Amino acid sequence: MILLDSVTKKYPGDAKPALEEVSLHIEPNEFVFLVGKSGAGKSTLMKMITKEEIPDSGKIIIGGIDLDYVKKRHIPSYRRRLGVVFQDFKLLPRRTVYENVAFALEIAGMSGKEIRKTVPKVLELVDLLDQQKKFPDQLSGGQQQRVSIARSIARQPKILIADEPTANLDKLTTEEIIALLKKINDFGTTILVTTHNEGIVNNLQKRVVTMKDGRIVDDQKDNGIYKLDEKPQAKVMTGRAIQTPGHALRPRKRVIQ
Repeated sequence: MILLDSVTKKYPGDAKPALEEVSLHIEPNEFVFLVGKSGAGKSTLMKMITKEEIPDSGKIIIGGIDLDYVKKRHIPSYRRRLGVVFQDFKLLPRRTVYENVAFALEIAGMSGKEIRKTVPKVLELVDLLDQQKKFPDQLSGGQQQRVSIARSIARQPKILIADEPTANLDKLTTEEIIALLKKINDFGTTILVTTHNEGIVNNLQKRVVTMKDGRIVDDQKDNGIYKLDEKPQAKVMTGRAIQTPGHALRPRKRVIQ
């Protein structure tokens, strides 16, 4: 579902690479926490998945799509296949809750009839159906984040990535957002979450991938806990698809038209 093979990225002027020989394989339906101190490379890794950045070397395949073959003009179409949740919500302030979710479906080309059928179902899932006529500034931070999540899952993406989705929320609201992400995962969506919140990582006990100095230094597949003290390894190979990269990657090539 998500495959990075020996991905390296160095920004101009930086002494060290932001990512160095990073290999990661996330299976369909997994829930994965990506943890590490600021500057560890988490944000750069997420930008690789959304194709906001391009690696200097290595291979990235997302949902069967080889990102080497996604042309610049097709990047918006590719991104619409993903669900993305941000810590600052990125809602449209002059649109209601309903309209924020509907807009995401409009730009995806969904018909008005389908939108009217889909939006209430999504808002019910995130427990905001009774708030659908309100504007973002009339909502709490947790409610705004739930609108953001609703917007991200309205197109039923196979992959949802969330970059610090609880960073600006209190403890109770944080727990509610993580419970919602878990529910979405239970419906079959692959979830990748970056976080600095030790509590939610340890409570959920899902897979935990730890980054340090641009490398993956630890990968706890089950019952993972939050820990940042591992020493960087030369290279971490994860998942069956990376064991023989040449063979694994060839049949998965796909170009977005």
